[in-house]
Amino acid sequence: MSATPEFTSTSPALRRVARGDLCSGCGACTIAADGKVEMQETAQGFLRPRVIAPLTASEDEAIGDVCPGLGQTVNDDGASFDPMWGPLESVAIGHSTHSDLRFAGASGGSLSAICKFLLDSGRVDLVLSVSASPTDPVANQAKRCINVRDVTDAAGSRYAPSAPLDALRRLLREDTKIRIALVGKPCDIAAFQQLKRTDAALGDRVPITLSFFCAGVPSLVAADRVTSSLGFTWDELETFRYRGNGWPGRATATNAAGDSASMTYMESWGGILSGEVQERCKICADGTGMAADIAFGDAWESDENGYPIFEEKDGESLIVVRTGAGQEVLDEATSAGEIVHTSTSPRAIDPIQPGQRNKRRALQVRLLGRRLAGKPVPKYRGLHLGTMTRQADLRFLAKNMLGAFRRAVFPRERPTRQR
Repeated sequence: MSATPEFTSTSPALRRVARGDLCSGCGACTIAADGKVEMQETAQGFLRPRVIAPLTASEDEAIGDVCPGLGQTVNDDGASFDPMWGPLESVAIGHSTHSDLRFAGASGGSLSAICKFLLDSGRVDLVLSVSASPTDPVANQAKRCINVRDVTDAAGSRYAPSAPLDALRRLLREDTKIRIALVGKPCDIAAFQQLKRTDAALGDRVPITLSFFCAGVPSLVAADRVTSSLGFTWDELETFRYRGNGWPGRATATNAAGDSASMTYMESWGGILSGEVQERCKICADGTGMAADIAFGDAWESDENGYPIFEEKDGESLIVVRTGAGQEVLDEATSAGEIVHTSTSPRAIDPIQPGQRNKRRALQVRLLGRRLAGKPVPKYRGLHLGTMTRQADLRFLAKNMLGAFRRAVFPRERPTRQR
């Protein structure tokens, strides 16, 4: 894939990202380049950086250091380390004690409950999350949550591109003293931790990071396909909800007259959205928020074949605490009555999250397939890729390597948004 116009610049780091189609759209480069890079939506419905002012050599080096498309390093920092699931302080299954948050949230409202606790307790002044864009209902915008109403409005997964680190850059410039809880995709939080290593003051400004299990970022073109399948054109769409309002919740489109239509999670994610994730997500080493203080996922029940059951029921969250700071927050939120949970073991995650498990096992050979095709790949350190590979059979590995090679040699032309 040739470098797209939004990447064309004097930045060797961004050119390498473009050549490998490695961008995750996190926005870390906007901070590393001190505002000389901005994020833009492409015609294919992803967020990509555009250089708007000449970069110095040190700024380009900083971009290379923090970009999760070029690499990720996982340190256990004293926590117990599970080769499959990363740094662990504890693992639990639980939900918010507030019925509205539990209903609105994608999986039991535990992430929303922690955000509410952080604000109510004064641990932070603001939670930086994402919510629906007011101008493009299928797209995302940064959400500055300062109370429970804001948290509730932002509840529910948004399967669309987001660049929370770009929003964080603007927020940090506006207020030099505000304390922020950052909610982001695993790649967002990994990039933030890299930024923090070069600017220790960021740790004081952002004392807690929260993430969620992520299976990839679909394009906005895919979201348009969902709404079109529900019978709505883009210009008549008033609101769109990917998930939530139940567990797993339905993808629901509504027009200005209040007419709505919906489809199941299996139909929306399984049938449309998952097939349009960006290329970087297919070689992601960390879909489970290993760099966050706490990560949250769906505590799916599985059938006899190990496949998740997506029947509607009261939501339950998988709560993976990765640091001592995260454990302290969870314990205090539990004592405050914001969340209830039951401890479990790391091995309980294996059947709950088969997709994440299989992607980790396939990753090393997917990277090999891309290397054989002459494409750059991220440099992963501390992620035990060899251990994961040895857990898979040869047929599975061969299929994944050949698939990665074929995609690298013959990248498909992505459709553009029609609005």
